[in-house]
Amino acid sequence: MGLEIKAVTDPAFGAYGKVVTGYEISDLLNKMEETPLPDDVTYVASVQELEALPVCREMETNLYGQMPIQVGYCNGHNKKLNAAEYHRNSEINIAATDLVLILGRQQDITPDYSYDSGNMEAFLIPKGTVVEVYATTLHYAPCHTEESGFRCVVILPQGTNTDLTPLEKAVNKEDKLLFAKNKWLIGHKEGGLSKEAYIGITGENLSI
Repeated sequence: MGLEIKAVTDPAFGAYGKVVTGYEISDLLNKMEETPLPDDVTYVASVQELEALPVCREMETNLYGQMPIQVGYCNGHNKKLNAAEYHRNSEINIAATDLVLILGRQQDITPDYSYDSGNMEAFLIPKGTVVEVYATTLHYAPCHTEESGFRCVVILPQGTNTDLTPLEKAVNKEDKLLFAKNKWLIGHKEGGLSKEAYIGITGENLSI
């Protein structure tokens, strides 16, 4: 049985994020139509053509409080959870197509850093919707609703999700989750992740 998909307007979404209004994103959506749409999933952290758009500069000034950001995309075809990640800050997602986000709460990670996928909920993000995904929200690649795939703008603080410098030593258990810069990740054994990923999601590898 597939995962129940709730509307982003459902009050349940408030535990994970909020809809952001007031930004004129038509130029950004148009530019996203030029980005690749592979059969699997591709993520590009920083795209200069997107970052140069006035609305992205406005978001850097207002949404991120004048902190430097990177604007990239996550595009492709996906129906499964596969993993859950979190950052030390909110992430802005802009749906350039209809898409579904599978979300959970960092607070439900156990002290030994396992996580039950049964705690997660799925939400439909309609095309043209801007959402803030809170820092404590577990998330991963969006899922597509149409066979043509999904396109999603991803805005994060500069440097996030880029290659990690190996740690000199582990200070505590959470360090084993650090997968990229500002990216802590827990994988599912069926998620197809690299051997370096920490596998700690129990339960079903959720699918919509």
